Amino acid sequence: MSQNHVSGMETSAVSVLKRAVELDQSGRLQESLVCYQEGIQLLIDVLKVVKDETKKGHYRDKIKRYMDRAEQIKNHVSQLKEDGKYHEQIKVAEDATGYSYEALFKPYISSALTEVWVEDPYIRHTHQLYNFLRFCEMLLKASCEVKTVHLLTSQDEADSKQQTGALAEVRESLGSHGVTLDLQFSSTIHDREIRFDNGWIIKIGRGLDYFKRPKGRFSVGYCDYDLRPCQETTVDIFHTKHTKTL
Repeated sequence: MSQNHVSGMETSAVSVLKRAVELDQSGRLQESLVCYQEGIQLLIDVLKVVKDETKKGHYRDKIKRYMDRAEQIKNHVSQLKEDGKYHEQIKVAEDATGYSYEALFKPYISSALTEVWVEDPYIRHTHQLYNFLRFCEMLLKASCEVKTVHLLTSQDEADSKQQTGALAEVRESLGSHGVTLDLQFSSTIHDREIRFDNGWIIKIGRGLDYFKRPKGRFSVGYCDYDLRPCQETTVDIFHTKHTKTL
């Protein structure tokens, strides 16, 4: 392996672990745990190819320190979940970037996830329907085996034909990937909530529609939601023992 490749791995590890520490210090424990685990694995990969014994000792010390902290966080989060007291809050600032669905939901997706409930009154207009489709695509690509997605939304009285037609197409497409879309409408729904059957509940103030409109079809952020500026909103994460039972 070339020295440049090793240096690249080192740089990646430092970047991920720096993010882990920042999340840790801001109390975003589940997110920080994911970053610690990714960063530790990168350091282990570097350790396997480094020849210098002094550097090897340096990396072993770093790996041990980060593993100890990750284990502390894991135990703390497990205890909070067991006691039904887990609550984490993320404040998304106006024009902030880096909050794609992959980035936001990844820490709460596990191999145990098979069923998802989405309650959002505003899956009506074209961009909102695309948001829901992108959310479903994120689930398909994630390290889980989702079999059913339940969507509870309100009906678009102005153009119900476009809404029902688009959702029927989403249902058919998901079905070809082995996922069932259970669709229900409610005229009284107001709250926005996403629930996973592995215990996590994510409440986003604006629901899935927290991205700003892109400046143009060929502007940065049109395709990649990590680069799309957001509207200010708050994300609250709970565990089911702290909320209603699924």
